[in-house]
Amino acid sequence: MATVAQRLEEVKSTLPATGVELVAVSKFHPAATIRQAYDAGHRCFGESRAQELQQKYDQLPHDIEWHFIGHLQTNKVKYIIPYVAMIHSVDSIRILDEIERQAARIDRVVDCLLEVHVAQEDTKYGFTLQECADFLAQTAVDTYPHIRFRGIMGMASNTDDEVQVRAEFTQLKQLFDNLRAGVMANTPCFDTLSMGMSLDYRIAVEEGSTMVRIGTTIFGEREY
Repeated sequence: MATVAQRLEEVKSTLPATGVELVAVSKFHPAATIRQAYDAGHRCFGESRAQELQQKYDQLPHDIEWHFIGHLQTNKVKYIIPYVAMIHSVDSIRILDEIERQAARIDRVVDCLLEVHVAQEDTKYGFTLQECADFLAQTAVDTYPHIRFRGIMGMASNTDDEVQVRAEFTQLKQLFDNLRAGVMANTPCFDTLSMGMSLDYRIAVEEGSTMVRIGTTIFGEREY
């Protein structure tokens, strides 16, 4: 059976040499398992629960770059702000306002991605394509001095229909390109399109993803 380090290297070998960042999704896996990937040289990990992120931050080396990838409740923001490098799941103006408030409280600037809902599933969160475009067009970025708008994130439908998955990723890429050429043209840090997970990341990369979130392929089934 392959080790975590071996599976990590296998995933990395399927990605382009440059231009695509790997977030190893470590949620529900113990610190000892994450440490195996860390010892193999990886530093970027993704968590989806505030309390779990806090615990792992305390247990693991502090040069790890923690990404929060799960649905974030406003009352949990204050717990992750001191530790998190990037929040992928900014799915409403309400949560954005709370991130700004909590980041200002400790004088941090936090990287954020706006989550865009393109999947044909009601269980997914996020702005619609139009809502995302309208928000960035109508809101001055300097309204949020403690947030750095880095790009957008989205998930494709959980389906075996690769045509549908590809079409949804294409929508995200088109929105990303339009924003970079339009309202975010003067924001060089707006450079991240986070899409693609274990089952569909190869399609996501083909469609222009700059960041993939891969857990099961590296760590195995989750330990709930």
